[in-house]
Amino acid sequence: MAVGPPEGGEPEPQAQAPAGEPYRIGALFAVTGQASPLGKPEEDTALMLEERINNAGGVNGRPIEIIVRDTQGDETVALNGAMELVEKEDVLAIIGPSRSGTTMGLVDFIERSEVPLVSCAAARAITDPVKKWVFQVAPGDQDAVYRIYTRMETEGISKIGVLTADSGFGEEGLKQLKAQAADHGIEIVADEAFSDSDTDMTTQLTRIGGTDAQAVIVWGVGKAPALIAKNMMQLRMDIPLYQSHGVANERFIEVAGAAANGVTMPAAKLIVLDQLAEDEPQLEALKEYHQMFVDEYGRAPDHYGGHAWDSLHIVVGAIERAGEDADRASIRDEIERTEGFVGIAGIFTYGPDDHYGNSPDAFAMVQIQDGKWTLLE
Repeated sequence: MAVGPPEGGEPEPQAQAPAGEPYRIGALFAVTGQASPLGKPEEDTALMLEERINNAGGVNGRPIEIIVRDTQGDETVALNGAMELVEKEDVLAIIGPSRSGTTMGLVDFIERSEVPLVSCAAARAITDPVKKWVFQVAPGDQDAVYRIYTRMETEGISKIGVLTADSGFGEEGLKQLKAQAADHGIEIVADEAFSDSDTDMTTQLTRIGGTDAQAVIVWGVGKAPALIAKNMMQLRMDIPLYQSHGVANERFIEVAGAAANGVTMPAAKLIVLDQLAEDEPQLEALKEYHQMFVDEYGRAPDHYGGHAWDSLHIVVGAIERAGEDADRASIRDEIERTEGFVGIAGIFTYGPDDHYGNSPDAFAMVQIQDGKWTLLE
């Protein structure tokens, strides 16, 4: 990428072009399928960074090469993609997958193959218990549930109905909803499920409406959670609706329409960038990513793309610290030594006993008001 002279000054020095064998990094994203709202922004972000990093001189004087495989959000496809990246493409590390189920489905292969993987999915079970070669960057369901329940306590809500997807993300979310309820004085009085492909959830909601639930929590990704919001409006269910961080993006508002108003959820801070305090520790990183993505694609980024930003930066930082001859083992060790990396989804510090590296503070609590995201806390 050519760099022109600043106005009234001398030309800026060009970065020396990277040379030699590239560091090959695999990427498993749900570029197509039900989870494409997650995977496509991740692919866009990873390829944007590949170009920017190489234009700036690469890593240790060598270029990086991102090799993307589309998981289609499917566990079998994801595992086949991982096997191809490891055994055929000989990648040094993998970022992704986009979904919790696809991540969990290849953990055993990753551990056997001894290839570092930094997942972009949120289920706490991905890194709890710790797996030697697996890390994650998405703020987890454990922290998301904590933020929702803490908010409910302040609003005097003690009885809830839950409606969770029959996917890895939904199942792990349900585990956390059940595990933490008693600690916050909350009773789950209705427990319903749905599939990502469902288009009508009025039956489940009618059952919830027949209980004394004071609020509903929905846990899923894609269009279905937005359709649930519409179904609640159709049924005139006049109780608060909370959603998971899995739908904290503009597509939720587009699909839900007027039914999105009043919905509360934990979300990455990127979504309320213009409302953050000036002393927010992540503010500079959030602004940098936002501007770079807008310049590249002409649209605002979301937190899913932010997961690719974080995972790739963490891997590249590990390669840089490991030195020119970095291999899979040394990269894994340096990822584990990551300390205080200020990213889009949080501030990460890993260690031998912590491959999650984040905290509940990674989330903002937001509410949709008049079709816009509003920061609550």
